[in-house]
Amino acid sequence: MKNANIIGLKEDDCKKISEKLNILLANYSVFYQNTRGSHWNIKGDQFFTLHPKFEELYNSLVLKIDEIAERILTLGATPAHNYSDYLKVATIKESQEVSDGAKSVEIILNSFKVVIDLQRELLDITEKAGDEGTNSQMSDYITEQEKEVWMYNSYLGK
Repeated sequence: MKNANIIGLKEDDCKKISEKLNILLANYSVFYQNTRGSHWNIKGDQFFTLHPKFEELYNSLVLKIDEIAERILTLGATPAHNYSDYLKVATIKESQEVSDGAKSVEIILNSFKVVIDLQRELLDITEKAGDEGTNSQMSDYITEQEKEVWMYNSYLGK
């Protein structure tokens, strides 16, 4: 018996949601690696402020990556796991500038924009499908990330 039948969702809906979740997973994975790069390479007078903040963020991102992959599995699909596949579908691109604090924060804010937009799309799809599990997960992520956006924007004086 398929997972979809057991959890009360239509297989077609599970497939559509899983495909969108794999795109989200790809974007989170690139976001994660970019943030680790900033954490490792940050330089300047904001090092002691940003170095631990970036570590906090990438630890949060890696948890979400695992949760998204597990949700894809719950829906009966297979999560992508190769960076080459991620880079084909991710809107977030690999960052090249990781040592400048302000530039790194801008990259983080742009990455939040991408994942929040994808999560809002998933809210619409999962609501129509009756997929409360994925819907709740995306809603929780958005709530947390909106606060993070405010904090990072405040750091930039915006």
